[in-house]
Amino acid sequence: TDLPRSPPAAAEPRHASPAAPRRLREKLRTAARMAGPPARTAPGSRQQVQGGESRAQPASAAPPARETRAPFRFDYERFRRSLRHPVRGGRPGEDPETRARRMKIKEMMKFAWDNYKQYALGKNELRPLTKNGHIGNMFGGLRGATVIDALDTLYIMELEEEFQEAKEWVEKSFDLNVNGEASLFEVNIRYIGGLLATYYLTGEEVFKSKALELGEKLLPAFNTPTGIPRGVINLGRQGTRSLFSPCSGMSWSWGWASAGSSILAEFGTLHLEFLHLSELSGNPVFAEKASNPQPGPLHPPGVMNIRRVLNRVEKPQGLYPNFLSPVTGSWVQHHVSIGGLGDSFYEYLIKSWLMSDKKDSEAKKMYDDALEAIEKHLVKKSAGGLTYIAEWRGGILDHKMGHLACFSGGMIALGAEHAAEERRQRHMELAAEITSTCHESYARSDTKLGPEAFRFDAGSEAMATRLSERYYILRPEVVESYMYLWRLTHDPKYRHWGWEVVKALEKHCRVEAGFSGIRDVYTTTPTHDNMQQSFFLAETLKYLYLLFCEDDVLSLEDWVFNTEAHPLPINHTDFKA
Repeated sequence: TDLPRSPPAAAEPRHASPAAPRRLREKLRTAARMAGPPARTAPGSRQQVQGGESRAQPASAAPPARETRAPFRFDYERFRRSLRHPVRGGRPGEDPETRARRMKIKEMMKFAWDNYKQYALGKNELRPLTKNGHIGNMFGGLRGATVIDALDTLYIMELEEEFQEAKEWVEKSFDLNVNGEASLFEVNIRYIGGLLATYYLTGEEVFKSKALELGEKLLPAFNTPTGIPRGVINLGRQGTRSLFSPCSGMSWSWGWASAGSSILAEFGTLHLEFLHLSELSGNPVFAEKASNPQPGPLHPPGVMNIRRVLNRVEKPQGLYPNFLSPVTGSWVQHHVSIGGLGDSFYEYLIKSWLMSDKKDSEAKKMYDDALEAIEKHLVKKSAGGLTYIAEWRGGILDHKMGHLACFSGGMIALGAEHAAEERRQRHMELAAEITSTCHESYARSDTKLGPEAFRFDAGSEAMATRLSERYYILRPEVVESYMYLWRLTHDPKYRHWGWEVVKALEKHCRVEAGFSGIRDVYTTTPTHDNMQQSFFLAETLKYLYLLFCEDDVLSLEDWVFNTEAHPLPINHTDFKA
């Protein structure tokens, strides 16, 4: 069953719950030592993560990547010359209304940043109602999530002074020597993704060095019998364990995850970033580019191994369930979702192919096969004619979509742009229909903002029917799809819909000291949740800004966006100096 949901007090994982990662038992002793004691907390409880009762004991510590790194220098200048478009575009003549709308979104970003800087700089998020900062427990003691998430948006929007403020914080105050329990997924997409993107945009070495150092801290999560990483990693250095930090470098599964399983959207959302960590360091340990070692303490497997596990395991009806055992490599339960717990796995398949300059044929085939199964078993049309993607629970359909699943319109459109002719038109139509359904979830609310989840049953369509699903926490997925559909079709309705979102954010989410989520989209006087999520600056405002930019600003010919909207370059060539 779904976890009970209420407006979260802290930064929210993209897939709507905390999570875990991977597979096979060799010998009983080895598996027991690596998997650790079974969970003793009821599924759905986050207390186990804090209490650590299900922490797995890895067979041994993975060596820091720097010990194996060969002398290597990434040729940044050659990389920049390979880009087909200026990063910030050429800004040819444009109509005044489009420019004015883009400038309004830039003002919103400056307002969000200035208030964060004034009241919460160094904390992970701003609490705009109480004018203070929030740290939370998702990032393992790391600070400044909003700084890292905002860097590339500030740069793209040409907020030069604000970008320098953020850069200075990274240089002087961003401390990676922490001991704490972090989400592998969230640290990867927000911190690693944000640092990598800002390095590629600016060439500033501090961002690269911080990304590589933090990437090394994530490697012990892969020390499982299968190499499928677990969801929680202690960021403390291995070899520094003490009475006060006995778990440094260890990983374990989320307490609420079924039978200590790993989550598809978590272990399936590492590929883009880890390939770039190998690209920049010259160290294949992150991506297994140069070798294919067996999983083990001396050869921590990289993200390519994740695909080997997934290709071996049988897929029910061709679908990928959300929970996989990192000990056995088998599915733990047959819940399939394109929203929470599954979403970005599919996104990273098509984007891995694009990022490889269309050379990663394995990723393309996995994406095509998965989408075919989704079309066959999950895509439905409501009585009112709305196309949606249902969830699948052991063969029984749950006729709902989460806000998180609304990214899929953009993903399917992006894939359709590069599909064979017989699929291209069908997939573009499907992408447009899903995006239209997600727009309806906004249009049918009193605030013109969409709920966390909406259903298609009991005579209700594209509306939340449960009190626990009526909130909006500044999520980006709907405007993400608007941006992709605009770039790929230039249908003006997507800009019109995006501007409706801007007006709704200004009316209902803007408060005296920032932007806040709201607890009920179906009332015109909503109460606020007192949280300016870091992804609002990383994703929501960036996608809205790009929607009103020319297509050459962060051109899709040069960049793919990670699932936190951090742009990573397409690999047009080899940049080893």
